[in-house]
Amino acid sequence: MADKILIVDDELSILSTLKDVLEDEGFETITAESAETAMEILQRSSVNRFQAVLLDIWMEEIDGIELLEWLKDRYPRLPVIMMSGHGTIETAVKATKIGAYDFIEKPISLEELLITLNHALKEAALERENEELKQRQKHQSFEIIGVSPPIKKVMDQIELAAPTDGWVLINGENGTGKELVARQIHSRSLRQSAPFVELNCAAIPDEMIESELFGHEKGSFPGASSLKIGKFDQANGGTLFLDEIGDMSLKTQSKILRVLEEQRFERVGSVEMFEVDIRIIAASNKNLQEEISAGNFREDLYYRLNVIPIDIPPLKERKKDIPLLIEHFLNQFVENGKSSKKKISKEALNSMMAYHWPGNVRELKNIVERMIIMVKTPTITLKHVPPVIRMANQELLQVDSFPTTFKEAKETFEKQFIQTMLLKNNWNISKTAENIQIERSNLHRKIKQLEIVVPK
Repeated sequence: MADKILIVDDELSILSTLKDVLEDEGFETITAESAETAMEILQRSSVNRFQAVLLDIWMEEIDGIELLEWLKDRYPRLPVIMMSGHGTIETAVKATKIGAYDFIEKPISLEELLITLNHALKEAALERENEELKQRQKHQSFEIIGVSPPIKKVMDQIELAAPTDGWVLINGENGTGKELVARQIHSRSLRQSAPFVELNCAAIPDEMIESELFGHEKGSFPGASSLKIGKFDQANGGTLFLDEIGDMSLKTQSKILRVLEEQRFERVGSVEMFEVDIRIIAASNKNLQEEISAGNFREDLYYRLNVIPIDIPPLKERKKDIPLLIEHFLNQFVENGKSSKKKISKEALNSMMAYHWPGNVRELKNIVERMIIMVKTPTITLKHVPPVIRMANQELLQVDSFPTTFKEAKETFEKQFIQTMLLKNNWNISKTAENIQIERSNLHRKIKQLEIVVPK
């Protein structure tokens, strides 16, 4: 596919000449006679539509320097080559500081222009390759650990699903690793060099989710002070991961269904349609069929997403993987420079394997990290395992640090119970209060009383 170049100049003869020369060299070009026209063209375009911009400095209304600032604010990686017949060293230095790739004086040497343009395109391509390499390395760090039959079944499903373009619906409790599975599918797919973009539908207020998904035009609503590129546009050519899609409102479900079917969308405040090519991976910790029966989720959207279903088992159904996961997390913290090498005793391991892990792998990782930080000896022993976990087996009675009074035992259990439930609900206090059936204000009071640290 030919590189597309945007040429911005208020002299029609220069626009015509540059357009003819570049198209003879195999480029595709779009021309703009003013900065305002260039802005309109860019705002109507997909984020990856142009590979470079040729920009005149001296133009009426909005000059090239102002447009350069606008471009670098919105498209920081887009190479911009400045052109001027009245250039000064100060202007060239200013343009370079803002982020211009190079500065060419008029009358333009077409040979110099082509050399500069090709260098800019090659450097931009190298930057993209480096970023893609970083992304691939990042994806490799999202390794799925386990040998148990339930997790091996998930791995087999990933191997089958990844090379296809089929949409995937991942089901699983909080903390089981739904994002991990989504990233594994993307990193093994034909889209692995393209963006992986995620959106947690539960974390975005309902009134803002359309803007997050589709983007918005400047001035489209109060507070929309500039153009916003949405997740669909960012993921063009790659994968869009919609996490906790069961928390999306029916109104947004209706809009997203139309976009998914047509692979086209409108930004908020715009009537322009943008075509996209994306693979959808969705995930939910809710039973979506029950949500359909309750009238909270669209049946047609469910069947559109549920092309390849993957169910992630909770950690309590894959106990065989706990020793491997603990060893992995211990090594991970050493590699990240967060700890010296530690091992875990057989008694401590048995105690952790007896626990039911309501927060799943996320809870296990947090517990291992806590013990690594708090334990100063080379070995994590039974006494270092949190009481709520030790209570899961009879070895609890042998622990010297076991509470000696009913009051201490009650406080210890309360603290561990509340910490565990907060963790299971991603530290969402309102959701935790609802799940454990106490008032939100009472839960706040308990958190303060028991000195529980809630992450910001």
